Amino acid sequence: MNETENKPVSVGDWILTIIVLALPLINIIMLFVWGFGGTTHPSKKSYCQAVLILFAIAIGLSILLGIIAMVFGLAIHPHTS
Repeated sequence: MNETENKPVSVGDWILTIIVLALPLINIIMLFVWGFGGTTHPSKKSYCQAVLILFAIAIGLSILLGIIAMVFGLAIHPHTS
């Protein structure tokens, strides 16, 4: 373990991280860069990996709920020709 891994992430670095993650599309790219990059601080790396896992869960649940909504929507209002 090197010395930078023992140093906490600075407040300024977290502020920059939050600003970058607020930008559409760039945020997803940077989550992958920081989450799987070799030079990223371990704390930031873990945070980005956790956010990506939560994104994947949210997308999966959204797709599942969308499919359920379509099935129930078709059951209630069947398409008639």
